[in-house]
Amino acid sequence: MKTSVQIKHSNSRKEINSQSAFRKFILEENHPCVMAQSVFTQDNFNLHTYENLGSRKAAKEIIEDLKNYLSSYNFKSKQFFSFLATFPNEKKLSEKQFESLLWQQLQFLHELDENPWDKTVSDDPQNDNFSFSVAGKAFYIVGMHPNSSRKARQSPYPTLVFNMHGQFEKLREMGVYHKVRDKIRQRDKELQGNMNPMLKDFGDETEAKQYSGRKVGKDWKCPFHH
Repeated sequence: MKTSVQIKHSNSRKEINSQSAFRKFILEENHPCVMAQSVFTQDNFNLHTYENLGSRKAAKEIIEDLKNYLSSYNFKSKQFFSFLATFPNEKKLSEKQFESLLWQQLQFLHELDENPWDKTVSDDPQNDNFSFSVAGKAFYIVGMHPNSSRKARQSPYPTLVFNMHGQFEKLREMGVYHKVRDKIRQRDKELQGNMNPMLKDFGDETEAKQYSGRKVGKDWKCPFHH
């Protein structure tokens, strides 16, 4: 029986450099997310590089890589894993530019995805139970880029982190979700000087507002369409 995701790191120079940059960002710069630190400490991540954020070409490649990632994923494991789609050659973007390209990329992923939406979550981005689904599984997306207003999201390159929605539910089942959540939020407050105003628990408000990292108002409408 598999005990964990079989991580297969690429030997391409671009991906090796990206992995090194992210290890430094997460581990050496004391990133506030203890789950991210765990992922990189235990080598439980699958990182791939792509060209042109917000493109159909990248969408095709991401879907194939996600399918391979899921094919070796042990859904019974209590460890935390992440899939990172990073764009090292992408020009530096403003928060609004990044947000627009993030949702354009997710839209293309959805349009090219042959699998049905994960039935455990809503496909309506305005619904409080929304979570993005691709390859038949729900993911919480963390958008990161150098010009993010949140220090915790100022990654070396524009990046989309795919975290399985089920991992957070497993933390709830284990009775540690609130402890982990509060620790991360406190560390983020210490780093930034204030709490991230966009963070909400799943079911309290649509998580779509959290994906890009940009602070948005009550009138914000998600550009994604199922």
